[in-house]
Amino acid sequence: MSKKQRRRPGRVSKSAHARGLVLGDFAVDRRMLVITALALPIGALAGLAAFVLLRLIGLVTNLVFFGRIDTALVAPSAAHAPWWIILFAPVLGGLVVGFMARFGSEKIRGHGMPEAIEAILTGGSRVSPKVTVLKPISAAVSIGTGGPFGAEGPIIMTGGALGSLLAQLLKLSADERKTLLVAGAAAGMAATFNAPLASVLLAVELLLFEWRPRSFVPAVAAVAVATMVRGVLLGTGPVFPVDASHLHLSPLVCGLAAVVGLTGGLLAVGATWMVYKAEDGFTRLPIHWMWWPAIGGLIIGVGGLIEPQALGVGYDVIDQLLTGKATMSLILGILVVKTLIWSLSLGSGTSGGVLAPMFMVGGALGALEGAVLPEVMPGFWAMCGLAAVLGGVMRSPLTGVVFTLELTHSWDALPALLLSATAAYALSVLVLKRSVLTEKIARRGLHLTREYSTDPLETFFVRDVMHPIDDSAGESGRFAVRDRLTVRALAYLFAENGCTEADVVDAENNVIGRVGIADLLQPRLHDLTEEHHRARTLFGPPSQPPGDRTRAASI
Repeated sequence: MSKKQRRRPGRVSKSAHARGLVLGDFAVDRRMLVITALALPIGALAGLAAFVLLRLIGLVTNLVFFGRIDTALVAPSAAHAPWWIILFAPVLGGLVVGFMARFGSEKIRGHGMPEAIEAILTGGSRVSPKVTVLKPISAAVSIGTGGPFGAEGPIIMTGGALGSLLAQLLKLSADERKTLLVAGAAAGMAATFNAPLASVLLAVELLLFEWRPRSFVPAVAAVAVATMVRGVLLGTGPVFPVDASHLHLSPLVCGLAAVVGLTGGLLAVGATWMVYKAEDGFTRLPIHWMWWPAIGGLIIGVGGLIEPQALGVGYDVIDQLLTGKATMSLILGILVVKTLIWSLSLGSGTSGGVLAPMFMVGGALGALEGAVLPEVMPGFWAMCGLAAVLGGVMRSPLTGVVFTLELTHSWDALPALLLSATAAYALSVLVLKRSVLTEKIARRGLHLTREYSTDPLETFFVRDVMHPIDDSAGESGRFAVRDRLTVRALAYLFAENGCTEADVVDAENNVIGRVGIADLLQPRLHDLTEEHHRARTLFGPPSQPPGDRTRAASI
């Protein structure tokens, strides 16, 4: 055997081993434990931040509508304030938010989740310290002056900022910053709604873009700590307790739950469409975006004159809907007025979340349908509507189901809620390409896919893409790798070594082939073959000029 064929891997073999030579179910090391330990204090801080935000909202609401200093969370409608306060308080709140965004940080605009996703995708999971302070304050002003928003979006951004700041301080990697950002965001959610499992699911379905131990374990640790902090500060009971001890689900009820899900999906599609039509409308205004939240506040104020209980975060209304105590006038008022003022004002770029409004709107839809559907238990159809609208708006059906269960502790309703949320989810993804959480990101030029599938670079090995040995080729610019290395690991090695080609050796260090950077495309092309053939079957071979083809693909 020639010396050339007995070449050893050399200095790269150790790195190759670390990158994937010994393959397992998950790519993880002891570093996960370090990040988990860092996630624990982040969970505690995020839980405390959620408590502070709720108290700030209560303080602003009491000052504006009741003229008193108190931090208890109250409904603006309970004050029976004069018409001019109801009309102009949201305008004042919009002005404050606009000034804070213009002269503080533009990142406080919006409902939080798209901004967190964008920080992960384009900002290396870095969040400015300004956002940590300004986001909860702007949300408290917006919601406290009557804004029909929830506290969860701002707390996602605030908790995420806490995690990101700690990671930046310790100079962690981008992946570790992402993990701590999401851990803080999920922890803030868990503390706000006492919904730890739903918060973890939201992190997985929407924020992490992966299901790996390196990120899942720290996120769960942070959520657990935040839930315990919430228990000390706000109690451990369900936010909207419902008695489901005598619930019985028949096949008819489950079938009707799917029907409620379809109507919830339609409502989700309509609300999403209105949000971005409103945003398009505001962008056409010949004034600076700083003034848009004030115009959105005027819309809120007009809606508040029509239905005062549509103002604010609305936890009291959600409770009435889920316990079957809401009147028909309240149900109709919330369904129409809340949907309109929420979608139109959110398009103005003010600060506030989407979950609590969707709780209200979904609950109102279900309660309205419950007036003609068979009686199951008080609030049952409202729960189905809530789960459906969440599943349709957020495109996260499991999160919608678990949120509803953890908010009410009505565990026996699981089958019906799963049918409702899945039906809404199916209709939503068929009708709309993107959700209210991802459309804003897409409009900034970023494509976000939320489908989970096996990466072919993880399942193909170097031996699957190597070429037979060519003895006439020189050795310059090459190194040696094992044939059992994954293609993804090989891509890392090419990047680290600045090479474009490598020799492939077997377990006895015999050179059995060569592989180049171009060969790394082979698994991807293999994975797309079926989709390519399906596209050719539907549309035929591409015959248009490149410009026309691009335009046709985007329609």
